[in-house]
Amino acid sequence: KVHKGDLDDTAVILFTSGSEKEPKAVQLTHKNISSNILSFIKTFPLKDDDIMLANLPFFHVFGLTVNLWTALHFGMTIVTYPNPIDYKTVVNIIKTEQPTLLIGTPSFLSGYLRTSSSGDFKSLRFVISGADKCPDALRDDFMKKHNLTVYEGYGTTETSPVISVNTPSYNKPGSIGRPIPDVQVKIENYDTGELCKPYEVGKILVKGDMVMKGYLDDMEQTSLRIRGGWYDTGDMGYLDEDGFLWHSGRLMRFVKIGGEMVSLVRVENILEKYLPDDVECCVVDLPDSSKGAKIIATVTKPVNEKDILKSMAAELPNIALPKQFLVIEELPKMGSGKIDFRKTTDLVRSMLN
Repeated sequence: KVHKGDLDDTAVILFTSGSEKEPKAVQLTHKNISSNILSFIKTFPLKDDDIMLANLPFFHVFGLTVNLWTALHFGMTIVTYPNPIDYKTVVNIIKTEQPTLLIGTPSFLSGYLRTSSSGDFKSLRFVISGADKCPDALRDDFMKKHNLTVYEGYGTTETSPVISVNTPSYNKPGSIGRPIPDVQVKIENYDTGELCKPYEVGKILVKGDMVMKGYLDDMEQTSLRIRGGWYDTGDMGYLDEDGFLWHSGRLMRFVKIGGEMVSLVRVENILEKYLPDDVECCVVDLPDSSKGAKIIATVTKPVNEKDILKSMAAELPNIALPKQFLVIEELPKMGSGKIDFRKTTDLVRSMLN
C-alpha cells in the first residue's frame, strides 16, 4: 500500500544515462516499481536469508530497484558500500561479509574479477550482469576463476528496469534471457512495423505494468516512445524459438555504410575477441564522403592493428571493419560504468580534426 497516495502516483524520477543523447527525466510510479519487483522474484530463485551486496548507485534504476527495493521486499540483509569502482575494497567486503548476491554492470564485474583471487567469492550464489552487454570473456573468466555463472539480464530506466533475465533453470549465454512474468515483448520490423519471425532482427517493444508513467514535462517524447501501451526501447534484437531475447544493439548504434546497416555493437564484440585482456574498446562512427559513414575503433592501449583486422575480416564484411584505430587511455564512462558513447565520439572527432 502507498501511504496517503495512489499506486499511479510518481514514486521517483530518474534520469536516463545520456550515453547517446541528452538525459531524459523518467517518472516511475509505485505500481511500476512494485510490479517489476514482484515479476522479477517470480523468475529468479532468491531467498530471505540471502545477503545482497548493494554497491550500485541509487540514482541508477538498476541499483535502486534490484539492489535496494528487491532486497527490502525479501527482508534480506543488505551490505552497502558507496563506491563500486573501488575494486580492491569491494573484493575485501565480499571476502569478509560473505554476501550471496553480486549484481553489477560488466565494467564493475570485470574490475572485481581482475582484483580477486581464487576462493574470494566462495560465498556467492549468483552473479547477475546488466545495464550493458556482457562480454563472452567475462562470463568465461568468472567460471574459470571462481566456478560462477554470470547470468545476464536486460532492462531500461523506462521499464523499472527488468525486462528479461537468464536464470539457473533457463540460461542461454549470449542472450539476455527470457522475458520475466507479466512482461510482454514483441519484435517489430524497422521499416514495415510488422511482427518479426524468430531470429529476425527488429525493434524491441515491451508492455506491462512496469512501463513508465512518462517523461517529465515532455509529452512529445512520451508519445513517440509509448504507443498503445507498448514502449519502444530504442534497442534492436530478436526472439529465438525458445522465447529467449537476443540484443543486437541500440538503434542509435546502427550505422548505414554503403547502403548496408552495420551494428557497431557487433563490431565491438568481434574486436573484443582479439584484444589483450587488459585492453578496453569502443567503436564509433563518423561521417564519410564516399560511404556515408566510417568506423573508428578506440582502444585503451596500442595494439597490433594489422593482425587484429586480419582476424576480424574472417567474421565481418569489409564495410564493417574499422578504418582507423585510436588510443584513448581512459574511455569516458557514466556513473553506472557504461561507456559514454557521445563523449567518446566527440573525443574521436576532436582528435581527427
